[in-house]
This record gives sequence, C-alpha cells and structure tokens, in this order.
Amino acid sequence: MRASIEGQKTSQVQLPGNARTVREYLAYLRVEKGMRPATCEAYARDLEQFAEQLEKHDGLLVTAVENDIVGFMAHMRGNQVDARSIARKLSCLRGFYRWLLLDKRIDHDPTVTIETPASWKVLPKSLAESEVCGMLDRSALAARIPDTAGRTPLAAALALRDHAILELLYAGGLRVGEIVALREEDLHLDQARAQVRGKGDKERIVPLGRRAVEALDEYVKRGRPVLTRKGIQRALFLSVRGRALTRQWVWEMVRAASGSSDGSTRKASPHMLRHSCATHMVEHGADLRSVQRLLGHADIATTQVYTHVAMEHLKRVHRDHHPRGKRRQGTAPAQATSAVSE
Repeated sequence: MRASIEGQKTSQVQLPGNARTVREYLAYLRVEKGMRPATCEAYARDLEQFAEQLEKHDGLLVTAVENDIVGFMAHMRGNQVDARSIARKLSCLRGFYRWLLLDKRIDHDPTVTIETPASWKVLPKSLAESEVCGMLDRSALAARIPDTAGRTPLAAALALRDHAILELLYAGGLRVGEIVALREEDLHLDQARAQVRGKGDKERIVPLGRRAVEALDEYVKRGRPVLTRKGIQRALFLSVRGRALTRQWVWEMVRAASGSSDGSTRKASPHMLRHSCATHMVEHGADLRSVQRLLGHADIATTQVYTHVAMEHLKRVHRDHHPRGKRRQGTAPAQATSAVSE
C-alpha cells in the first residue's frame, strides 16, 4: 500500500503528458498571442500528429530531440506530403519549442538547426477582372430587383447581404474569417472605410470604394433589419436565423455566386477574391507597401508574391501585343526578317 502511494507521488512529479502540454500551449496562443480559433485548431492538429509519432516509442514533446523532428519530417516525405505542408508543420514546431524554451520547460530548442525544406513558390490563384466584374454585376442585379416584383422581404435582404459581402471581399481584400467577425460598429461608411481585426487580433483600417460603400449602406439600412432577431447581435452579416455567418457558409455562397449560367466562369472562393484584389491593384500600378497594409501582411515578403503574378500578366500582354512577342498569323518568317532588316 505504501509502495503504491509512493508510486502515485512519483507519477505526480513526472513530466506532464503531451495532451496537457498542447492544451497549455494553445491557451497561450489564444490568450497571450490573440490567435483565432481556426489558427489554434491547425496548430493543435500539427502538434498532435507529431505527438502521435513520438508516442509510438513512448516519447514526450518536452523531451523530443532533433532526430525526432527530422524523423517526423522524413515520415511525412515518405507518405508523399508536399514540401509546403512539411514546412508549415516545422514552423508550428519552431513556435512551440520557442515557447517551451521561454517558459524554461526545456534547455535546448531541438528545431534550431533544422533547415526548412525547399518548396516551389505557388502563385496565388486569382480571377480575371472580367470574371470579378461579371460576378459583382450579377449579384448587384439580384440585389436591385424591386420589391414590387413579388419577392419576399427575406429574399431581398439575403440578396443585399450577399452582394455586400462580395463587394467587401473584393474591395478590401478581407479574409473570410475577418468577414464573419466584422461588427456593425466596425463600418465607417461616411469615411469610406472599415475597421478590421486580422490575424493575431491585429486591427487595420481598410478603405472602401464607392460601390462597396453603396452595397454596404443598402444592406445595413434595408437588409440587416429584416434578418435581426430578438436580442443583441453585434455581427454585421447575419443568417436567416439572425446569427453570425460561418466561414463555411461564406465559402459556399462565393462559390455559388461565381458560377455563371453558361458555365463560362471558374468557381471562386473568398481567398481568390482577396488575391484578385491584390493582383489587380499591382497590375494597375499600386506599390507593394500599400497592398501590404491593405491585406494586413506582417511581412512584405508575403506581399511580394503579387509582383510575380503581375509579371505573368505583363508577359501575356507583351506576347499578345508586341510585334515580336509572337509570330502574326499568316506572316512568313522570311517576310518578318525582311521587314526588320529594312
């Protein structure tokens, strides 16, 4: 009996289990770093995956060494996980072990000498300006249907809401999480701007164009009052039940709104509209610092990817319009050479 009690005392002073360590780290991310639930959930999945790998050999997160992490990365490569995903998981582990080191739970960071795997730079997918304009024109047309056309007030309110969301996604380059977190008091339409809370709960001011201001004004005045139910709901965009919209619902709405009746347009996503906003601004001459501030990027390097997208656009324009960008149809090579030599 005494031996069992002593065994219990010994177990109480042992290192905490992996699950408890992960919970404490997630609490730190939420409370002290201000990270959003979706980000914390992604970190939790990555840490739990690494913990499962360690537990096959009775290992703990707080006692892991460099070889454990290298082996974890090799395991993912062996399962055909792409380099970008591996790099993201390694970034998660770096943050986790920096926290353990600062909290004096470990003496050495096992990730400090591990190199991030090289990966191809994947250019963000964006829509052509004509595709975005077509989507917004269709949603504007639906929002402008007169009340005398036999449409119910609820259907009219939903059309106004959807059009306002689409205009805001493209005008301000907002993330889908920022859209659903937006509150009515965050709009300052008289100043053509919105106050947005982004990653890490960082706030930024997003300027809005005339059409976005008009769409939001119509929704706030005519659409939102129809969707509001009893009680106080601070969310700007509401569902048919008067609750805040979910991220998944916004994704589905954008996807449905992007499809034309003849199937000539691509299916879009909220993030494609964000990329389209940035890409079109750079193509029209906006400087990277302004685009960085608009999108809420912490590092200018994240924004620089749009210069590559703009360069691809420039190459297409050059190829289509420069006399030597491509061989004109019906022009023989000899004729072209002769014309140049003259």
